Amino acid sequence: MPAAPAHAGSLRESLRYLNWVYNPFQSLDVSQVYDLLSTRAPTGRGLWLNLGYWRDARTLDDACVAMADLLAERADMTDADAVLDVGFGFADQDIRWAQTRAPRSITGLNITASQVAVARARVADLGLCERIDLREGSATAMPLPDAAFDVVTALECAFHFRTRERFFAEAFRVLRPGGRLVVADILPMPTASGWGARLQQRVSWTLVAGKFPIPKENIYTRQEYAGRLAACGFTGVRVDSIRDEVYAPLHRCLAQDPAPIARLHPLMRLPARVTLSMDAAGIYRGLDYVLAVAHKPG
Repeated sequence: MPAAPAHAGSLRESLRYLNWVYNPFQSLDVSQVYDLLSTRAPTGRGLWLNLGYWRDARTLDDACVAMADLLAERADMTDADAVLDVGFGFADQDIRWAQTRAPRSITGLNITASQVAVARARVADLGLCERIDLREGSATAMPLPDAAFDVVTALECAFHFRTRERFFAEAFRVLRPGGRLVVADILPMPTASGWGARLQQRVSWTLVAGKFPIPKENIYTRQEYAGRLAACGFTGVRVDSIRDEVYAPLHRCLAQDPAPIARLHPLMRLPARVTLSMDAAGIYRGLDYVLAVAHKPG
């Protein structure tokens, strides 16, 4: 896979990082966040942006690949499928699926133009343009026809959408009867008992939702998630928490291996290292991580 492009550091970039990371009153929209993060991925191979699935993985790169593989497995992705991947980042998962699952076609939608440009170049370098079609577009107003896809995937992005339910409705529209929706998503945990635990949950969630834009309409727990999918017409809905295979093992890996943090922008390294010096149970107390699967009847 092509290497990440080199970075040209600039005073303007550093000031933007300072304002975003250290100014509690500064918030950015989704495209602004990912434009700022650019291609400074913490992984050594590719430009993966997901937190990884750590059941068997020992490195961040392997965990990110494992998460993509898990989505494909839950989607029962085959060479007969037309796949739509929304919020595709730099298309690492799409490249992986094209090489390992060989679906009939993969179409990607992403609202961040800078990511689309990099991802298209990577796909072209690998000679996969005939199989992977990457487009700039919104997951909540898809410029796509009805009943055009067998599988819709959203790998760690649906929490950003305004709103997640509009995405569910659009996914239902573009799926063929019998099609599958698979989403890896970040949610708040169900409310804990005891004021101390509830306070930790609130702080934990606020830190995430404050810096990585999550609309308030998307803040609900996994118990409600299934109902919202069903309300859009989906059946066979399954929403599983896999947080124990995500947050704590990711934290342990990053605390032990300095390489991923060293790949971040210098102004991101200090807060990352401070976070990794803390107890994982408290830091992630408010965060759930779910894998949702739903079917369009037919």
